[in-house]
Amino acid sequence: MIQRLGLVLRILIISGSLLVACSARRGEPIVGPLAISEPGIARGQQVFMRECHQCHPGGEAGLGPAINNKPLPGFLIKFQVRNGLGAMPAFSQNEISPEELDHLVDYLKALRNHSGNQQS
Repeated sequence: MIQRLGLVLRILIISGSLLVACSARRGEPIVGPLAISEPGIARGQQVFMRECHQCHPGGEAGLGPAINNKPLPGFLIKFQVRNGLGAMPAFSQNEISPEELDHLVDYLKALRNHSGNQQS
């Protein structure tokens, strides 16, 4: 009887541990959605949704790695977009214009710095 109780207790502990370990938060950040009032950042969000969201949903990990937690400077983000790396394809100026790329970098920085209050 004690062995059976010990076995049931171990199963419950392991099951509980697995449930907790597999509950990574995804979706909207805890601080809420990013409020966008600057036109350039809004255009960057449109470019992101058109070209990046499929692999980096909301800047989080998807088919590609999370990008909203990378402290890359703007010129490295642009280099990555233009040249690709690993599984990430390169995006030409015909796909993302230089102006759109500037707005995309602004949006990614705003997404990265998002803390519940709008930041530029």
